[in-house]
Amino acid sequence: MKTYNRPKLDIPKTALERILDWAAILLFVAGTGYLILTWGDLPAEVPAHFNGAGEVDRWESKWTLVMLPIIAALLWIGMTILEKYPEKHNYLAELNEHNIEFQYRNSRMMLNVLKNIVVFVFIYLTYQTVQVAHGGEDSIGIMFLPVFLVLMFVPMIVFMIRSIKHK
Repeated sequence: MKTYNRPKLDIPKTALERILDWAAILLFVAGTGYLILTWGDLPAEVPAHFNGAGEVDRWESKWTLVMLPIIAALLWIGMTILEKYPEKHNYLAELNEHNIEFQYRNSRMMLNVLKNIVVFVFIYLTYQTVQVAHGGEDSIGIMFLPVFLVLMFVPMIVFMIRSIKHK
């Protein structure tokens, strides 16, 4: 089915989607508030990049920290908008009258989970960067990259499998 032929269905958000959205919003506000509260105590230069082992490999002005919540907010807003148009998403299964509602809901839920994980990761990075800048930590840890990759790819794989199973 071509995207221009797909019907627009009114499928309300699930309780889980609403809970994840609110949890991400609250964490975003708390993380941004933490950055604001610690701003005056930050040194002029803070970690701006971490290598694959989680070690600092570039320092820059503390103003670069402002980018983390901004990027998180823009991604969250953009993905929230994309969630509203599941008829425009790409699907692994051929859509038909028997599976279309499931496929729309599944695709929307995948976007919801991923967008909220992205916010959690960016707020965690903000917190850890402040900790490293204050000298409380010396890196974000060697496990950050593998955990991040698992958090990104496992939901995608799970939702893709669900999509294929419900052809």
